[in-house]
Amino acid sequence: MNSKQTFAAFCALATAAFAFAARATEFRSADTHNADDYPTVLAVKYMSTLLEQKSGGKHHIKVFNKQALGSEKETIDQVKIGALDFTRVNVGPMNNICPLTQVPTMPFLFNSIAHMRKVLDGPVGDEILKSCESAGFIGLAFYDSGARSIYAKKPIRTVADAKGLKIRVQQSDLWVALVGAMGANATPMPYGEVYTALKTGLIDAAENNIPSFDTAKHVEAVKIYSKTEHSMAPEILVMSKIVWDKLPPNEQAMIRAAAKESVPYERQKWDEQEAKSLASVKAQGAEIVEVDKKSFQAVMGPVYEKFMTTPEMKRLVKAVQDTK
Repeated sequence: MNSKQTFAAFCALATAAFAFAARATEFRSADTHNADDYPTVLAVKYMSTLLEQKSGGKHHIKVFNKQALGSEKETIDQVKIGALDFTRVNVGPMNNICPLTQVPTMPFLFNSIAHMRKVLDGPVGDEILKSCESAGFIGLAFYDSGARSIYAKKPIRTVADAKGLKIRVQQSDLWVALVGAMGANATPMPYGEVYTALKTGLIDAAENNIPSFDTAKHVEAVKIYSKTEHSMAPEILVMSKIVWDKLPPNEQAMIRAAAKESVPYERQKWDEQEAKSLASVKAQGAEIVEVDKKSFQAVMGPVYEKFMTTPEMKRLVKAVQDTK
């Protein structure tokens, strides 16, 4: 090898080493959903692509789904101490850590998916995300998780139809209060036990979004899906403030922009998943029932009194209701 070839080889190695160094920042993000094509999993992977483009290849994100890094609570704890960079969780587990996240979990708060998206994309959503900073989290984005409704062996057209039913709920004080306000018997139960409980009659009903009704095969046990749409609680993507504070402002801005740009992508994937699951449950004989939402809203006062306890929370609830 002559001197020119040696120099060329050295330059190639130096370029490769520089390129490797420029790509050396691999952030880790957790997600509990099992499917690799679940909308939130795809959204953070898409965010990674955007971040690579914005940073010239310096930063990217590796997504660990299927609870590879732990449960939602465990990944939240890891993000808090800076052992993990990002996590995508349902907003519920953040409620006690970051109290304003309780606002979008409230029943019948949003009057449609479009209303929910407009609110969360606006100043109310930004204020809730920002409020997590004092707890050690950078709130980056809200993702869709659909609307939750009640499914049973009979239609639930008005709140009176829910009276006395044993309805499975998440293991949460808010969900127990929500179903109790309907006059039903809230039955907290792990998600994995719901199918058998519906099949055996241990419970009369459950509540969830259409994709869960479909993919968890609950449609095999009960066929009537009543569109109460009582909750549109979103998913939330948060980053460790410890990790964030070590980044220069221009890189923080890149991450924030990539997260925001991933939101419409996640919504598109969610809408596609929902349409696919709706067609699937209908093909399996499910009946989709429209309901009188006002009859349900009329009994939710005590739930709001119990959980919306601060002036900030009450102001944000009003701001949501005033958003047209």
